[in-house]
Amino acid sequence: MSIISKDISKAVHLLQQDDLVAIPTETVYGLAGNIFSEKAIKKIFETKQRPLFNPLIVHIPNKEYIAQIVSEIPEKAKLLAAKFWPGSMTLVLQKKAIIPDVITAGKDTVAVRVPNHPVTLELLSKLDFPLAAPSANPFNSISPTKPEHVENYFKDSIQMVLDGGICKSGIESTIIGFENNEPVIYRLGALAVEEIEKVVGKVAIKNKSEENPNAPGMLAKHYAPKTKTILSENVLLDIEEYAEKKIGVISFKTSYTSSKITTQIVLSIKNDLAEATANLYSAMHELDAERLDIIIIEKMPEIGLGISMNDRLFRATH
Repeated sequence: MSIISKDISKAVHLLQQDDLVAIPTETVYGLAGNIFSEKAIKKIFETKQRPLFNPLIVHIPNKEYIAQIVSEIPEKAKLLAAKFWPGSMTLVLQKKAIIPDVITAGKDTVAVRVPNHPVTLELLSKLDFPLAAPSANPFNSISPTKPEHVENYFKDSIQMVLDGGICKSGIESTIIGFENNEPVIYRLGALAVEEIEKVVGKVAIKNKSEENPNAPGMLAKHYAPKTKTILSENVLLDIEEYAEKKIGVISFKTSYTSSKITTQIVLSIKNDLAEATANLYSAMHELDAERLDIIIIEKMPEIGLGISMNDRLFRATH
């Protein structure tokens, strides 16, 4: 029997009982639990097989709620929240003592966002606690952008996926921290750097950390298919190199002609980076299920969302 359901009242009940529910956001599906329930948070880490040193993002119903969980908000954080919430931006800010240390991996900062999805905003409005919700996938696997992706991962370990359809942004939120009150990007994501810089000026990018990450998504290996996957600067050359193998190709806008390709997905025939971003993980899931020997993914243009996509692809092929 499917665990996918549109029943928000059922999701509310499960979350109130310290159970987990996979929830839709505009970025990817999240594996959600009550931030104040030690049992629920422990379950998130165990279900995902996620290391405890990797902090979780707290999802809140509206930007006013932030005052309940955060002790300081830099001026530039206020500008960003006013512009981009609800939306695909997570802010890392000084936490209040009310936030459990297990959420923040013992740090004095908490990652927080207001997701831009009507189903999850309605869910949050019916709860009297925020939700911790890392992506609803086993640690290091491809993030889910459809309810079926989550069901395939977790049908035996969670009771419900709240169905919100296909995620429209398709990769995780951009995470912004503050150092000396100046914004620093800790994770490239669904909000392009250029959009952030229109609001607060030039921002530094520090998006790699193996030991003690400030935010999720900073580890070198992440978002990876089970199938051997390479990031390609020259797709036709790499097809020749693996000519004896069963090859899958994911490209940005070009449909490559070669008898050696078993399966091919073009992310955006229209040459649209937002469309390509929305389709990326779904394409990776599809090819990963096809028993190929290798997946060749074309490097994206190094502009706008292409930079975020290349960050994900670099980690997926690390």
